Amino acid sequence: MYKYDVIVVGAGHAGVEAALAAAKLGCKVLLTSINLDNIALMPCNPAIGGPAKSNIVREIDALGGIMGLAADATYMQMKTLNITKGPAIRALRAQSDKKEYKNYMRNALESYPNIDLKQCCITDLIVENDEIKGASDELNQPYYAPCVILTTGTSLEGTIYIGLRSFSAGRLGEFPAIGLSDSLKSLGFTLGKLKTGTPARVDARTINFDVLEKHYGDKELSFFSFEPNRPIREQYPCHLTRTTQKTHEIILANLDKSPLYAGLIHGRGPRYCPSIEDKVVRFKDKDSHHIFIEPEGKSTYETYVQGFSTSLPAEVQIQMLQSLPGLEKVRVIKPAYAVEYDYVPAIQLNHSLMTKRIKGLFCAGQINGTSGYEEAAGQGLIAGINAVLYLQNKEQLALSRNSSYIGTLIDDLVTKEMDEPYRMLPSRSEYRLILRQDNADERLTETGHKVGLISDERYARFKAKMAAIEQEKERCNIEKISPSQDVNAKLQKYGICLERGYKISELLKRPDIDYNIIEEIDEKTKNLNLDKEISQQVEIQIKYSGYIERQNAQVEQASKLDKINFPDGIDFMKIEHISTETKEKLAKVQPKTLGQASRIGGIKPADISVLMVLAEANKLKQLAAKEI
Repeated sequence: MYKYDVIVVGAGHAGVEAALAAAKLGCKVLLTSINLDNIALMPCNPAIGGPAKSNIVREIDALGGIMGLAADATYMQMKTLNITKGPAIRALRAQSDKKEYKNYMRNALESYPNIDLKQCCITDLIVENDEIKGASDELNQPYYAPCVILTTGTSLEGTIYIGLRSFSAGRLGEFPAIGLSDSLKSLGFTLGKLKTGTPARVDARTINFDVLEKHYGDKELSFFSFEPNRPIREQYPCHLTRTTQKTHEIILANLDKSPLYAGLIHGRGPRYCPSIEDKVVRFKDKDSHHIFIEPEGKSTYETYVQGFSTSLPAEVQIQMLQSLPGLEKVRVIKPAYAVEYDYVPAIQLNHSLMTKRIKGLFCAGQINGTSGYEEAAGQGLIAGINAVLYLQNKEQLALSRNSSYIGTLIDDLVTKEMDEPYRMLPSRSEYRLILRQDNADERLTETGHKVGLISDERYARFKAKMAAIEQEKERCNIEKISPSQDVNAKLQKYGICLERGYKISELLKRPDIDYNIIEEIDEKTKNLNLDKEISQQVEIQIKYSGYIERQNAQVEQASKLDKINFPDGIDFMKIEHISTETKEKLAKVQPKTLGQASRIGGIKPADISVLMVLAEANKLKQLAAKEI
């Protein structure tokens, strides 16, 4: 008999984080995959990070996860996006070596003796008295554990479409996960359909790179992990081309061969990552669209065509690709395709990512309706942590919206009904000024240490860093820089002239002065030789202090609603003086706090006011017994 503490079904980005978290915290873990050669595979873009996603990766690292370390160890190009804009939307992005990345993850898993890897397809869940007891595979082999985490990605009853042809698969070249959907339905879960897709992979030897625009990585590198001594690696350029009028004509002439436009695909696709045919149809005023040509690895000539996702027939794809400048003679290695798959709408989960219906059963990643490696990894880490806390009969970890992008992501998933793959964006967070990628360690290292994933040594380094930041901020609020001929001569090239003495903090608040300039004009600051991360934090916290204080006030105001808890088992349909629509939405989501209730789509402010009055009068507890 196979007995474990935690079973993780699926070894993608969510599954890896879940398995490693549970193993690091002392559990015996079984990690299953349909294909163990594709652990942590990047089936779409071979890249980590980008707007909002980089915040998630750094939050994962601050909590003790592995994605940031893997991205730092395997990058082919590292670049900070939106560098000229404010810190709230700056985003680190790594173009990764696809093969090295998945090898790094597999090596990490195999370094833990309490993780067993198993290539199989889990088809059924073993449940007794609404508690998970284990799972069984396609050979009817049972595996027993009091916790099961489902991270099935796009494999759940997956169907791939290339033109009007379709076949069962979770990803091109892999079997689908058959049977588990029926098991979930038999347990009372509601499932839905979603769709995503990926571009073709082409032969780099058949591309004329001389006519393409080159895009290089940063000369001064930043990294995802807060750990020291990140590797310095050779960087490789990406290239830019554009669609042409001919490209658009080919697409429009073949729309009848698109499974999406032919009505074969019923699941909604990701709004923020549309197919090229969607772009051409929806944005008819655009003469062309950017297409990035990105390497998949140092040891392969397989190349990714970013922005060219499609499900048109393979022969049409070749025509489309060869209409792009520089790709006139290109050869296709793997065709683009769309995939439709089952998912579990996450309103059936708690903030811990444990299902409301079955104790000990967790869901994380694309099975919850999300899109993206980073979103999946963040959920996997939280599910892994909470599986262990559940086994220890401890309070579950539920990150708040004001603590992290991961908290915002999970709150949106379990509170709002989604009808398309959810992608994390800066605009989804009302607190993005304080949830920056640069301060993820400040926000979450304490939590990671408390949980047990951050070592005492790393925690001590973190505390030392925080102390150094506070010490430098205090110095900047006291010490002045006085005008002198030497100082103003150095400032002249920036168009600045000091007429009187200023505190360093006063100067840093000016938009035309940064910490580098302060080091240039003030010998004492220069001699401190502060670490870049410390000086960056000092500058941001001083320069944006007014905005940060205002956002913290918003957090305090909003947190009042989240502190008003609803009792378990409340029957929202019994509440009088609120609309029937609100009652139905509340009954479906079963919010835990008034704050969560206020974020449910379609809930009226007037109904929230009624709920607040009832909660403050302590009348909600009566709803399980009688009407109000």
